[in-house]
Amino acid sequence: MTIKAGDKIPAVKIMQATAEGPKEVDTGELFAGKTVVLFGVPGAFTPTCSAKHLPGFVQNAAALKAKGVDLVACMAVNDAFVMGAWGKDQGVEDKVAMLADGAAAFTKAMGLEFDLTARGLGVRCQRFALVAKNGTVTHIAIEAPGAFEVSKAEAVLEAV
Repeated sequence: MTIKAGDKIPAVKIMQATAEGPKEVDTGELFAGKTVVLFGVPGAFTPTCSAKHLPGFVQNAAALKAKGVDLVACMAVNDAFVMGAWGKDQGVEDKVAMLADGAAAFTKAMGLEFDLTARGLGVRCQRFALVAKNGTVTHIAIEAPGAFEVSKAEAVLEAV
């Protein structure tokens, strides 16, 4: 079942790319007591994700924080080393936390998996963005396959 507004963020252990290397985080703890914007992408270094999705959140991180967002995070079904390299390549610095859901456990727990096995990519995350306050989803926008409208930073900025 796909996560929706009013649902709690599932507590799953994933990895976060940090300057010190990969760090295990529990999503239940990561979202607790904060307002978090989480956006998911099908994959690091992929065309739309690299040209538009992640850069939009990097550029709008200060505006989101000015509206009360404590944490902006990007998630993909990739490993923490790939997410760290992508964040470095994109100049993320401390503006966006780079979360790695290597086995798609968190993605599946939210019902946001997308099977791209036929295209050689395996199970990935649908393109989405959500806002959660104290671990409860208050807004979620899931893109239709191939689309990039409702999950971009500017749309999320209006929803916060």
